[in-house]
Amino acid sequence: MEALNVYASRLVTQKEYFTPGHRACQGCAEALAVRLVAKALGRNVVVASATGCMEIISSPFPFTNWEVPWIHVAFENTAAVLSGVESAYRVLARKGRIADKHPVFLGMGGDGGTADIGLQALSGAFERGHDFVYVCYDNEAYMNTGIQRSSSTPFGAATTTSPAGRIKAGQVTRKKNMVEIAVAHGIPYAATACPSYPFDLMEKVQKAARTPGPAYVHILSICPTGWRIPTDQSIHVGRLAVETGVFPLYEVADGRYRMTYDAEPLRPVEEYLKPQGRFRHLTPELTALIQDTVTKEYTKLKEKTRR
Repeated sequence: MEALNVYASRLVTQKEYFTPGHRACQGCAEALAVRLVAKALGRNVVVASATGCMEIISSPFPFTNWEVPWIHVAFENTAAVLSGVESAYRVLARKGRIADKHPVFLGMGGDGGTADIGLQALSGAFERGHDFVYVCYDNEAYMNTGIQRSSSTPFGAATTTSPAGRIKAGQVTRKKNMVEIAVAHGIPYAATACPSYPFDLMEKVQKAARTPGPAYVHILSICPTGWRIPTDQSIHVGRLAVETGVFPLYEVADGRYRMTYDAEPLRPVEEYLKPQGRFRHLTPELTALIQDTVTKEYTKLKEKTRR
């Protein structure tokens, strides 16, 4: 495995298309994920980016950290804007008005701009079959505006709008499964990724870009500020998310499921929850409930890979 990682690292470009000097918090794994996605896609890309952390930290006027065409759009309409850009480009290329350089059209947003207020635009773009890659950087809350819960906030997590009160639960609903929602649209490619596994992430992004039609990549993006962890623990916590089965790494290509990292035997989910201040209120009973849910969901996912 070590030799494979050394070989893979030599294939990664030294060029930076999401450059240093941005204003992200220390230890921000979302900024790392954006950097890896940008490296995987190279220069021939057009980006539509929703309002959110990555927009705020990378485009303070008159500066930018982007070395590729980049469009800031409203919180809710990334997929709609990107659909229009992709369609306009194809028409102009077909008419000979511009050279068709086959760029990658990349949409990006956080979990709020994807699973919540951007879901209708994304669903419509999937249904229409636009040729683009959409990446959700999932830090499991509206971190940019004060750590409010989103539909991607996991059960039990404390946020400013789902505080741990008398019931000691924090968030009381389960996390929305955006990959399954994407797959239900019949799109040709969907996957999960985490910057703690950089080569897996980059390979999936490149595979999504090569796939004709819409592709969706859901990236777990650890947020030390909102998750209440030390700033040097982002990569470690990301690995724990995968190794406990809380966030499995898999892909769905033309309806076929494949695990890209099989974490069995799973580590106890408590190892993932304990380092995070957002879960410090959990009782042993609630932790056991989360463990039971994670085990069942991981088993269901493994069964899908055998079909």
